[in-house]
Amino acid sequence: MFPYDAALETVLQTTPNSIADVLGLMKTIDSICAASDGLRWFNWLYMQVTQAVEQDVAAGGFSDAAWLTALDVAFATYYFDALRDYLSGASCPGCWAAVFAVRDQAPIARIQFALAGMNAHINHDLPQAIVQTCRSTNITPKHGTPQYADYTSLNTSMDALVETAKQTLDVRLPGDALPPVTHLEDTIAAWNLAAARESAWLAAEALWQEDALIAAVHLRILDGLTTVISKTLLVPVP
Repeated sequence: MFPYDAALETVLQTTPNSIADVLGLMKTIDSICAASDGLRWFNWLYMQVTQAVEQDVAAGGFSDAAWLTALDVAFATYYFDALRDYLSGASCPGCWAAVFAVRDQAPIARIQFALAGMNAHINHDLPQAIVQTCRSTNITPKHGTPQYADYTSLNTSMDALVETAKQTLDVRLPGDALPPVTHLEDTIAAWNLAAARESAWLAAEALWQEDALIAAVHLRILDGLTTVISKTLLVPVP
């Protein structure tokens, strides 16, 4: 789709092991992608969020900073893997394919790509990352735990970044101004990061208790529902 896609695929062969590694990959993706690439604007917003998490972890105040760090790395890896698989022609979750397939469509606003990517990542990937991190640390995902408290404590700073992005990225993909009245305002207003993260935690609690077969079906349903939302978020602006 873009002449530098092979370079992106090569970069994504590296698996991050720390938040610094995650940010390094995001910065490389940002440096490769053109402004006309919708991927750049999701990656840009996600990079702001990850930088905020890194700063919060460094500042202390979490009950289990090691768990939160492990979750951040596991979570980001789902995004990197989805992008690498899509670029290589391998199987990719439908919610991500919906975003990547239109990343060159000029009528779509930058904020639409940013939020559609966040939708795919949080609603589909985050429950899996929570379960993966809990299994590796022998912690059960449930409300009332120190890990849940740490997880939700990030919502305020993340919400602020998303609200800023809604203003900064409220232009068409090439940077042109949007028409004064479109469907986009209502679509953007309906998407809430904190609500999506709470749904992801609830999904993780369910996945934790399910056997492999039921969990696989659950994930297919999650992907299907998330794909519908992603496509709704990416309806071109007239």
